[in-house]
Amino acid sequence: MKRRTTSSTTEILDLLKASGNAMSHDMIQSSLDSKVDRATIYRVLNRFCEDGKVHRVVGDDGKQYFAICSNCGAKKQVHSHNHIHFRCLQCGTVECLDRELSIPLPEGYVAKVHNLVISGFCNECS
Repeated sequence: MKRRTTSSTTEILDLLKASGNAMSHDMIQSSLDSKVDRATIYRVLNRFCEDGKVHRVVGDDGKQYFAICSNCGAKKQVHSHNHIHFRCLQCGTVECLDRELSIPLPEGYVAKVHNLVISGFCNECS
């Protein structure tokens, strides 16, 4: 379904692209200096997830973080975000690590989705 482009969607998408890392709702709202209300940010982020523009990461702190999808949707293929994420305990940065994770499961089990967040200190803070 074709979505209408609004100034809010453009601002949020541009912010996520410029960041290069996953951002929480609070980080996005703070960066936009309250130009976009809280409910609109949630609605836009959920729509971006549905459309495959961003993916959602649930951090070990319970917060949801949103990161731009790269190489997703180019050919409308089904994409997966079963890669590792890293959250810095000092600066709060959440980043996608370009490593797929393979976990050996018992025979007959089939994994569809997994979420792995490693917490520690990034190279800037360690």
